[in-house]
Amino acid sequence: MIGVLLVDDDPLTLELHAAYIARLEGFEVVGECTGVRAALNALTTDAERIDLVLLDLTMPDGSGIDVLRRIRGAGSAIDVIAVTSVRDVEAVRRMSALGVAQYLLKPFPFAVFRERLMQFRDRHERAVALAGAASQEEIDALIGGPATGAIALPKGLAAETLQAVTAVLRAHGDLSAAEAAPLVGVSRVTARRYLEHLVAQQVAIRAPRYGAPGRPETAYRLAGAAAAPR
Repeated sequence: MIGVLLVDDDPLTLELHAAYIARLEGFEVVGECTGVRAALNALTTDAERIDLVLLDLTMPDGSGIDVLRRIRGAGSAIDVIAVTSVRDVEAVRRMSALGVAQYLLKPFPFAVFRERLMQFRDRHERAVALAGAASQEEIDALIGGPATGAIALPKGLAAETLQAVTAVLRAHGDLSAAEAAPLVGVSRVTARRYLEHLVAQQVAIRAPRYGAPGRPETAYRLAGAAAAPR
């Protein structure tokens, strides 16, 4: 059973997320916190029961980034999924650099929540099942996609930007070039070049996204990841 700590300053959001967790097989809520200090206390006193933190970023007594920084500073392997309405590119980059497993924007329906948690559960179970040295394929599965460091880059593409594009795809699951661009801090044209490179290397796949009037939009996601409901 995956123990989940919920951290959000809105009691109604905590109630909603607890209800969502109750509907998912393999998860249980082991604590609920409405602020940074309470979260840090729970992570200190009840760490053995916590496998995953659903972490809001904005709270009255600090930031979720501070919580994640303390977790990593302590050498903890507890996983964190950011669940927030913060769309700031710098916040996404900082959370990604600190090893956030996913970055989920509020509001979202239960179907999206379930999809992301099931993805996490699959990776968590693979990690638990593995022992000793892992193969390249097993490592790739654990981190959500092929290692971008092994991809030969054509002229004009930078490894650091490629890693950033891959990270936002891993965090958000299903993005167009226009949506990925501000998250990475590049132009839409540049984002499309990197996304198309990932497609060419079979790291990502593209598919038309329907729903709005006019021509369908092209969306990208990491190969093997389920499409996000729209």
